[in-house]
Amino acid sequence: QVQVVESGGGLVQAGGSLRLSCVVSGSMFSNNNMGWYRQAPGKQRELVAIITRGGSTIYADSVKGRFTISRDNAKNTVYLQMNTLKPEDTAVYYCKSQRPFPPNNYWGQGTQVTVSS
Repeated sequence: QVQVVESGGGLVQAGGSLRLSCVVSGSMFSNNNMGWYRQAPGKQRELVAIITRGGSTIYADSVKGRFTISRDNAKNTVYLQMNTLKPEDTAVYYCKSQRPFPPNNYWGQGTQVTVSS
């Protein structure tokens, strides 16, 4: 059974930093593309960043230059370093593990990030 567990959320002042972690068990982590998504109250879930199994990265325009996604295959973990946080970054952040073959997506339960002004 695949488990995806996020951690690292919390309350931070604008301009501060947080690092989110996501640990995946029960799946071939190194074969999977990994992504961070977020959902603010009353809004749809949106992509924040993706890192492919090859290490390529994609970022939403709203976080480029402030957030960095990385992965450690030895630890089955993907990270999201968030700097210069803004109140509009407040959301529940979700981790997704995308298995290519057979195709399937696995989501974590989410971790709350709140940025105060």
